[in-house]
Amino acid sequence: MRAWLVGVAWATAGLIVVNADAQVRAPVAADADVGALTLRRVFASPDLSGAQPSELRLSPDGSLLTFLRPRADEKERSDLWARDTRTGAERMLVDSKTVGSGAALSEAEKMQRERARIGGAKGIVTYDFAPDGRSILVPIDGDLYLASLDGGVRRLTDRPGGQLNPVISPKGAFVSFVRDQNVFVQPLDGRAARALTTAGGGTVHFGEAEFVAQEEMDRRTGYWWSPDERYVAVERFDEAPVHVATRASIGATGTKTYDQRYPAAGTPNVLVELHVMRPDGSGQVKVDLGADPDIYLARVDWTPDGTTLLVQRQSRDQKTLDMLAVDPTTGRSHVLFTERAPAKSWLHLSDSYRPLGDGSLIWRSERDGYGHLYRWRPDGRWTQLTEGPWVVTGLVGVDERAGRLYFMANKDDVLEQHLYAVDLARPKIVTRLTEAGWTHAATMDAAASRFIVRRSNPAQPTQVYLADTSGTRVAWINENAIRPGHPYHPFVASHRPTQFGTIRAADGSVLHWEMITPPLEPGKRYPVFFQHYGGPGSQTVTRGWQGALPQWLVDQGYIFFQIDNRGSPNRGRAFENQIYHAIGTVEVADQKAGADYLKTLPFVDPARIATYGWSYGGYLSLKMLEKTPGVYAAAVAGAPVTDWQLYDTHYTERYLGDPAKDPQGYAESAAVTDASKIREPLLLIHGMADDNVFFDNSTRFAATMQGSDTPFEMMFYPGQTHRVGGPGISEHLWRTILDFLDRNVKNAPAPAAAH
Repeated sequence: MRAWLVGVAWATAGLIVVNADAQVRAPVAADADVGALTLRRVFASPDLSGAQPSELRLSPDGSLLTFLRPRADEKERSDLWARDTRTGAERMLVDSKTVGSGAALSEAEKMQRERARIGGAKGIVTYDFAPDGRSILVPIDGDLYLASLDGGVRRLTDRPGGQLNPVISPKGAFVSFVRDQNVFVQPLDGRAARALTTAGGGTVHFGEAEFVAQEEMDRRTGYWWSPDERYVAVERFDEAPVHVATRASIGATGTKTYDQRYPAAGTPNVLVELHVMRPDGSGQVKVDLGADPDIYLARVDWTPDGTTLLVQRQSRDQKTLDMLAVDPTTGRSHVLFTERAPAKSWLHLSDSYRPLGDGSLIWRSERDGYGHLYRWRPDGRWTQLTEGPWVVTGLVGVDERAGRLYFMANKDDVLEQHLYAVDLARPKIVTRLTEAGWTHAATMDAAASRFIVRRSNPAQPTQVYLADTSGTRVAWINENAIRPGHPYHPFVASHRPTQFGTIRAADGSVLHWEMITPPLEPGKRYPVFFQHYGGPGSQTVTRGWQGALPQWLVDQGYIFFQIDNRGSPNRGRAFENQIYHAIGTVEVADQKAGADYLKTLPFVDPARIATYGWSYGGYLSLKMLEKTPGVYAAAVAGAPVTDWQLYDTHYTERYLGDPAKDPQGYAESAAVTDASKIREPLLLIHGMADDNVFFDNSTRFAATMQGSDTPFEMMFYPGQTHRVGGPGISEHLWRTILDFLDRNVKNAPAPAAAH
């Protein structure tokens, strides 16, 4: 359950790659031009934050900046564009409507997109440069195309059922992909594809990432080329032991049922193997992953010279992580080092590591209580490279020649992400490369020579610029200033500022909050839209752009408020670990502390605080009503987990353990157990085709409420998944939410005075 914050087309901070003085224009509803922000305009095209391109990359020779740009009249559909980094000239490389076949995606690809949080995306969603930079692999509508830089496009595949996980091999000789649960390799010289594996089928898959790897482990693929193209490491997994959940996908015109292999907490996972073979399928060896088959294949990588395969093996309880070194010719492995979680804790997986040419390894660890970078050497020595009560959130790049690392962290402000540098020769001396007052993200080219930096703050949608290794901006990729012509410009005059502050939790922990208020009239008290996520893995309070939806809520007369409780990330182990075997406890207490603080403010109506959350936040909405009655005037619970035994192994067991060993913890954490205790107005929402948090969670909760004659309201969306949104649907969802809150909170009669 990687942070589904709202489950709809929330207008988040995004990227746009255009000339600094140009803006994409498209016809929109007439009411967008009069300065009144409407719900219709919030979700219309073009995006109010500026168009939202993605997948920004520098070509191998640095001459082009490529990206996916949404169409001005259809913001869910993206095409492939390129910008000349010397002249700034832009051109479309691949038009998804012209090139694409329009074929329906396979169920496997639909599920992959759901796991990647791009379930509503159309057109081109990813691409891969050839190593020589002269061509680009582009998947569209399930098939593969090779685009040249002069605008030519050649179709590579034409097969029903689609191709998954396509890439160009490291030296550019092949394109590889997964078809019919097997890995295929196709020479780029035009010869036919051949199967690298042939035993896939039924419950056996080659080259794919299993459900929990995609959903919870941030691992999207199941095969890995060696840098020299001598070998391919391929995952094999067998779903036979996994429980079959019959999932109904209820649509507007009918219902389909799927027998989905879903590993619920406490039940068997897939059986995982790893094999290494040559690109023609010969020389296959099985990797020794150890005697215990009940493990997670967390990460797989090659050393720079391609002589060793590095495999991260995580224990089922997620308290042990072994780094294995594998001989690709024999499959034999040995442990280089092991990470172990302290008591009442778990290990996070991370992509912040890098094997170096001298055999050492850059590695992120929380061994001192905070996420920091270390250097491991083959003789077993460790050197801590960063240190302090702050968190490294991502390794951006490594310049081996200069001996310098670049990384993202919150060293200077927990609400801001910044780009930093540290030298291997001078550990713990850290230099910030980005400007205070903004929250940032960054990527770096393979040569570690330039950054693509993205930044935003509460008053400015995301800007993108090119920076040198000192962090100095050398060119705007997109200034995205809110000038005339920018989609948000008609509404900027009424844009309300975001305020930040802190309160203390019961144990003294500092909790950060943010608030947006309407223009305050003396003596008037306002209702509150109290949003929360509350679960691990998502920090919601930052100094970043929040988009237009909170502003629209404020325009409706609500105060917008949210607070990050204990258990949320980027604050160190002690802060996060308080939810260990205690889901539904400290989060509820800290959200109540936020509500108690609001009630001390003279402009807040203490009887009209409504709370809203989606996914984990939806679960928390239910627990907040059950455990703290009388605090909130009403609650909205979107796509909630109502019984954690219905959710998946890797996420749930990380925090609650094995239900067979701690049944009481699972019983106490469940929201369905105390459903009949709810007395405040409740709106329950769920997509009726949700394959992540199954619809059963809400139907079980609804049945319990009905069986105990407990009143509530519900809105279920046919055909919608864990993301309820899209043209028309997003507006309906939010009109439903606001109608419920207006009736039960903003416009509800004042409670009778006590006598």
